[in-house]
Amino acid sequence: MSSATPDRFASFPERYIDTQDAFEAYVSMILDHGDLEACSIDTEADSMHSYETKLCLIQFSTPRELAIIDPLSIGIDGLKAFPDFIDRFEKVWMHGADYDISMFSMTFDWAPHRIMDTQIAARLLGETKFGLANLLETEYSVKVSKQSQKADWSQRPLSEKMLDYAFNDVRYLLDLAEKFETRLKGADRYEWFLQSCDSARSTVFDRGDRVHKDAWRITGWGKLSPRGLNYLKFFWEWRDDECRRLDRPAFKFLSNSEMFRMVGNLDEGRSLKPPHYLKRPSLERLEGFIAKANQVAKSDYPSKKIRSSGPRLDIDEKRFERIRGIRNKRATELGIEGTMIATRSIMERMASTNLTVEERLEGLLPWQCEVLTEAID
Repeated sequence: MSSATPDRFASFPERYIDTQDAFEAYVSMILDHGDLEACSIDTEADSMHSYETKLCLIQFSTPRELAIIDPLSIGIDGLKAFPDFIDRFEKVWMHGADYDISMFSMTFDWAPHRIMDTQIAARLLGETKFGLANLLETEYSVKVSKQSQKADWSQRPLSEKMLDYAFNDVRYLLDLAEKFETRLKGADRYEWFLQSCDSARSTVFDRGDRVHKDAWRITGWGKLSPRGLNYLKFFWEWRDDECRRLDRPAFKFLSNSEMFRMVGNLDEGRSLKPPHYLKRPSLERLEGFIAKANQVAKSDYPSKKIRSSGPRLDIDEKRFERIRGIRNKRATELGIEGTMIATRSIMERMASTNLTVEERLEGLLPWQCEVLTEAID
C-alpha cells in the first residue's frame, strides 16, 4: 500500500480470526452493535497450488473495522453461522463478485441474498478501467500492491505482505460503494444497478453443474474432428484423475497445448509422442484411457455442437445489424460499454425470426428493454 493511504482508512482496527470461538465472539459483537446496514466481503482461494479449489480466506469489513476470517484454521463446520450472519446485513458489497459467489456456492451452497457489486456500479457510471486497483488509484490516489495476487493462500502462517494485501481488498470498499451509490442515484441509474446485481447473482449461483458437464471442452475443442473430440474427452478425464492423485492443478501437470498435440497425433494416426517429463505410471494409465476411447463407436462420439436448452435461432441479419446500431448509439449517448446494454448473444436472440416476442426479449433486464425501446419490434 502506498504511504499516501488516508489516515481514516489506515487506522481501521484489523482482526485475524482463526478459531471457532473467536469467530462466534466476533459475530456476537457485530450483531450486538446493531449496525447492519452494509458490509463488504472478498475471498482468497487456492486454485494455483492444489487440485481442489478451496476457500482460504474471507475478508470482511464494516464501516468501522476490518477482519480476516480463516476457514482453513477454523474449518467449514466451524463457520456454519457465517451465511446467516451475512444475510443479516441489508447490503453486501463485493467487487467483481462472480468468483466470490462461486466460492460461497461451492463451500456453503449459499450466496448473500443482496449482493452489490462495485465493478458493476463502475461500469454503469462509464468507467473503462474498472479493476479495483484502478478505481482505488482514481478515487483515493493510492496504489495497492498486486504482488500477492497469485500467492499460495493455503500456506500458514500468512506473511505480513499477504495479510496487508488481503486487508486492502476491503479497506476502501464501503466508502467506494457510498460514492458510487450517490453517483448512480444522481445519474438516475440506481435501479439499473440493482437489477444488474440481482441478475449477476442469479446467473452465477444458478449455474450449477452446467459448467462441469462440459469442462473437458477446453479452448480449441471446436477445431477437432469428432474422433479427436472423443480422444480429448478421455485425455481430459485422464489428466483430471492424475491431478487428483498428485494434488496438483492441471496447468502444473500438463498444459492444454501439450494435450491437444497428443490428441492431434492420435487423431491423425501418428504416434503419441508424450512430453519427456510424464512419468511411466501416468503414461500407463493414459494408455488405459486411450484404449477406452478406441472402444467408443463413431455414433457415440461427442457432438461438435453443445446442445442448448432452446431451439436453434434463425437470425435475420438485417434486423441484427439494426439492433446493434441502435445499441451502439444508445451506449455512446449514455457513456457506457455496449455490452452493458446487450451482449451479442442477446442481440442475436432479439433478431431471431423463429421466437415469439417474449422469447426474443428473454435475458434482457427491464432497464435494458427501456434503453432499447427503439430496437424492440
